[in-house]
Amino acid sequence: MELNAHGRRLRAALGFLQLPPRAPELRMLHRWLDTWTGLGLVVVGVERQGYRLSLSHIAEGEWRAYFMGSPMFAPAGFGVAAPQWGAVQRAAAAALRHSAA
Repeated sequence: MELNAHGRRLRAALGFLQLPPRAPELRMLHRWLDTWTGLGLVVVGVERQGYRLSLSHIAEGEWRAYFMGSPMFAPAGFGVAAPQWGAVQRAAAAALRHSAA
């Protein structure tokens, strides 16, 4: 599946979120997307690329996120992190990399 322009921009933003927020621009990006609102924006962006989210709070400090193209197939993207948005961001980045392959 080829990413559209929105998917390519989302993939770039998710890539920048993996960098340590040393530069002011990266701190601003984290302030925007490391929230419940940011989590929702990422989910909507990835869903527009044809994926569905499954988010689980496994234990204190552990969230797991999966993006799947179909319930019949293995997840296209998987992420685990302490903050829920970190798990979603990692899973989204993996799903979008999967789309580009």
